[in-house]
Amino acid sequence: MGRKYAIRSQDEFYFVTFTVVNWLDVFIRQEYRNILIDSIKYCQQEKGLLVGAWCIMTSHVHLILGAEGTFKLEDIIRDLKSYTSRHIRKYMENNPQESRREWMLGMMKRAGEKKLNNKDFQFWQQHNHPIELSTKEIMIQRLNYVHYNPVEAGFVDQPSDWVFSSARDYEDQKGIIEISFLY
Repeated sequence: MGRKYAIRSQDEFYFVTFTVVNWLDVFIRQEYRNILIDSIKYCQQEKGLLVGAWCIMTSHVHLILGAEGTFKLEDIIRDLKSYTSRHIRKYMENNPQESRREWMLGMMKRAGEKKLNNKDFQFWQQHNHPIELSTKEIMIQRLNYVHYNPVEAGFVDQPSDWVFSSARDYEDQKGIIEISFLY
């Protein structure tokens, strides 16, 4: 991780993006979204992860994250990405209904072989580009970016229409993941 994109303060929230290698549309299936959502919830309960905002798109995830307690945010992110990568791969390998299995696993295998720090497989791109939300202006800009992503993609008309996002929480509706409101 370069100096420009680094988690420098454990007291701040950060905007991060996790992207599937080759922008593969993995998260069109509920099973894979559930693995990610359950892992986020586990990290909230067991590792002090704070989620200020989130949005699962088809090939990537936008998050605004913080940490409390003794866990470091960069360690939580590492564990979250590692766990989801292993479990989505396992589910994909063992799911006979996954019509794209061989193609996606092949793409992930080739991506893993290109990186020296992988054994044989890569699910997520390695960078997260954490952006510290050090001012209210940056926070609001990134929060809007997260919530309007499905609108910009043409999936919904209003941010709160997208079920796989915290936009509902910010509209006084109950969302899927517990939120630490940013304002």
